[in-house]
Amino acid sequence: MPAEALHPRYYTGHDLYEREQAAVFDRSWQLVCHESELAKPGDRLVATVGRHEAIVVRTEDGTLAAHRNVCRHRAARLVDGPGNAAAFRCPYHGWTYKLDGSLVGAPENRQFPCLDKEKLGLLPAKADVFLGFVFVSLDPDAVPLGEQAPEMEKRFGRYFAPGLYPITKYRIHQVAEAEVQRANWKVAADNYLEGYHVPVAHPALMRLLDYKRYSVEIDHAYALFEAPLREQPSANWLERLYQWSVTRMPGLTPDDDGIWRYLFLYPNTMLEMYPDMVLAWTIVPRAVDRVAVPGACYGRAGQGLRTRLAQRLNIRIGDITNDEDADLVARVQTGLATPGYEMGPLSQREGAVAWFADRIRSDLARSTLSEGELP
Repeated sequence: MPAEALHPRYYTGHDLYEREQAAVFDRSWQLVCHESELAKPGDRLVATVGRHEAIVVRTEDGTLAAHRNVCRHRAARLVDGPGNAAAFRCPYHGWTYKLDGSLVGAPENRQFPCLDKEKLGLLPAKADVFLGFVFVSLDPDAVPLGEQAPEMEKRFGRYFAPGLYPITKYRIHQVAEAEVQRANWKVAADNYLEGYHVPVAHPALMRLLDYKRYSVEIDHAYALFEAPLREQPSANWLERLYQWSVTRMPGLTPDDDGIWRYLFLYPNTMLEMYPDMVLAWTIVPRAVDRVAVPGACYGRAGQGLRTRLAQRLNIRIGDITNDEDADLVARVQTGLATPGYEMGPLSQREGAVAWFADRIRSDLARSTLSEGELP
């Protein structure tokens, strides 16, 4: 049976958008940051999990913990952003929690007829580290990513070994400051799950990547893409300078020279592996027709000047490609609202789009939040 894309209403229906918040985002792992950003006890960040927030913190014993970002007293938002402190203190009435989430103090506690501190700890979430990046889930039964994709550490762990550090000012958790594209989040995901549009829409990538050898490997938890970098010098001076300067980061092997790798973790995490840097980013729904795309670039301690030059050039080329993608997904979102429109067939190069569609359909089919037959 031919693979099928999602029905247009999956991208335009407000009811399905609301339904997938619980069916997809409340049950999946969401990318927050690199673990180096939570290095010391008390370091904390606010994570966006679909329509909710969670706090991710390094506890006193060095482990990571996650909590819903809400005080148990009167529902005040507890933490506003990154920081470090020995405890969480609510800015409304001063209720105080340990880093593990347990309630340790409430002002004028004798005024409460019954204050059972053991039952009033912060609502829990789950934190996990995968390939050096911190993820959070609201699902207490979420299977760790290391168990969903156990082979990734062995195959690509060298890219993510200790020593990575951010090389730009942007951070993954800064969703409010991220670029917002005018499309449903799944339109953006579809776009980043196929290279079929590269020859038409991305001239720089076509000059830099060997499109004929562009390949994809699909598993239940991920889609993995690879393409060699072209050896033929580009006619564009910026791209040609990148080709000249690109050298591998410390820790990589000669087999990593001249190849681009890209791991898409369901439902919305992307880890790009270049010889010169790692790019980690995510797609965060903001409305039925708006999506934020926060991310960060990482280098490795000990890299040389030539590698740093390659990184800057790589980022500039990536900015150009991202602008092209933003225009593409906006065009698609507009077209999806056309009365009577139905999706066309998918090519073999769009196999990951079909994989993603099947995962979305499966997750929504299990949801009981709304009634009615799915398209």
